Amino acid sequence: MNPPRPSRHARLLAGLLVSGLAASAGSLGLLATAGPASAATGKHTWDVSGTTTLRLPGRGYGHGHGMSQYGAEGAAREGLDVDDILAFYYPGTTQTQVGGRLRVLISDDTDNRLVVLPVARLAVRDLSTGERTPLLALGAGLGSRGQDADRYRLRPLADGGTEVAAHVTGEGWSVLLRTAGDAQLGAADHPITLVTDDGQATYRGKLRSATVTAGERTRDTVNVVKVDDYLRGVVPREIPASWSAAAVQAQAVAARTYAVYEREHPRSSAYDLCDTTSCQVYGGYDAEVAASDTAVAETAGTILTYDGAAAFTQFASSNGGWSSAGSAPYLVAEKDPYDGWSGNPVHTWETTVSVASLEARWPAVGDLEKVVVLDRDGHGRWKGRVLSIRLVGSGGSVTMSGDTFRSALGLRSTWFTVRLG
Repeated sequence: MNPPRPSRHARLLAGLLVSGLAASAGSLGLLATAGPASAATGKHTWDVSGTTTLRLPGRGYGHGHGMSQYGAEGAAREGLDVDDILAFYYPGTTQTQVGGRLRVLISDDTDNRLVVLPVARLAVRDLSTGERTPLLALGAGLGSRGQDADRYRLRPLADGGTEVAAHVTGEGWSVLLRTAGDAQLGAADHPITLVTDDGQATYRGKLRSATVTAGERTRDTVNVVKVDDYLRGVVPREIPASWSAAAVQAQAVAARTYAVYEREHPRSSAYDLCDTTSCQVYGGYDAEVAASDTAVAETAGTILTYDGAAAFTQFASSNGGWSSAGSAPYLVAEKDPYDGWSGNPVHTWETTVSVASLEARWPAVGDLEKVVVLDRDGHGRWKGRVLSIRLVGSGGSVTMSGDTFRSALGLRSTWFTVRLG
């Protein structure tokens, strides 16, 4: 089974698609060339002089804060229900109910225009006045031979208003009206299909042409959508919908909570969160799957709170058997007995790097002589995740965070060690 795709808020490592992540579980061990590691810091030095290749065994995929998605599945397979899973990964949080809408940036639409296909009850709303205008009648018979419009467009004007136009195949665009401010398209309960340079995507809710900076014509395309309708397009992109019901339900609650947290801490005046791994992966109507829709419905409106506010429910693909402490009291470092079930290919892994590639990436080092792990977080094998690391060579040394090293080499996590050759 392929790993779930962790999000940026859930990890420091950008993931691959649920269906596309290859895994290579490696043997674990520590080849020491210096004295024993410090019990306090996990400091360790490897003499790599004369070595051409380093093997890096590691554990987990992502930063390990909060819920392990593989761990949630492992827990469900051991009989834990959704409440048990959430209580284990987010201790001290409380369940409550929320509703309302979210504003989601649609990152693939980057040309300041918003173009949609016709759909029943399509209408435009001027957000500065609230005035709503049905569009299909205006586009009916618009062509010279009586053809109906095949697309509708919102485009920013220099005065801050929005031009609303309709397109007829072979005849181009005709302006239908102008709004005084930003505008959005909606079609009652009908999903709307957005047309971009890269293709088409369909969304529930409204599609808004939103000003980025006052006085400028730059616009973002924003999907204004009910929280649980948003979840329907997120959950199957974050975890396999075919997994155990309790695990998918736990993902639904974690993803819903994170979205509400973002709504309480919006990324922009125009939107609350984005649709990529920088936030949560959101595919809209096209991503919906019946099994994950059921998980969303069965947890409808449920989020986790701490001190009365939405919790920052980070999650990652796999924590390797030990979660890492995050920025909130409920993001604790603790041993995870569920992450290592047999279907988790990233519980352990190993990758190989050449010494030459390290020297090329950090040329100030010269000829690499030593790799020194300066500090770890203290949890789990090898004293846990690498916090800082130093490369020492004939030309000098370079010191960096474990995450900088991980990112530069494309490692799955900062929980790794070094073996020679």
